[in-house]
Amino acid sequence: MSLQRNTETFLAVIEANKGIIYKVANSYCSHADNKKDLIQEIMIQLWLSFHKYNEQYSITTWMYRIALNVSISFYRKENRRDAINHPLPEEMLYLPEDEAGGTEAAISQLYKFIRELKEMDRAIMLLYLEGSSQQEIADILGLSLTNVSTKVSRIKQQLKKEFSNIPN
Repeated sequence: MSLQRNTETFLAVIEANKGIIYKVANSYCSHADNKKDLIQEIMIQLWLSFHKYNEQYSITTWMYRIALNVSISFYRKENRRDAINHPLPEEMLYLPEDEAGGTEAAISQLYKFIRELKEMDRAIMLLYLEGSSQQEIADILGLSLTNVSTKVSRIKQQLKKEFSNIPN
């Protein structure tokens, strides 16, 4: 396969599945500049490993695996940077519910809660909200189906608790 054909195929795959990249980046970064950097890093890693893609697996599984691995590494580096910097409190970065639409505010709050989860739990919830089956989540993250089922249940309980603690 020629380099031109690989480039065209790669760009078509990215265009068809770019939502995966943006959802993962949104779940791992709260700052716009860092989010752009993460998206760029994910794209680079997808390109660098595109020739290794095994067609027996779903392209979305392959993309999620790479995007999540890059995001986890990026998140760890971001946490080291944040330990040195003193960022604004999260509350200052979000509009109160009455200023943002109710649905927008709820979605924003959900992403805020997801960003507060442990790395693996965050990846599981992101895939779950994307509509991936528990078997697909297990395959992407290299976990057992039972482990994924247990974690999804516990995370959902945790998120429900977080939402119930929000003052009206």
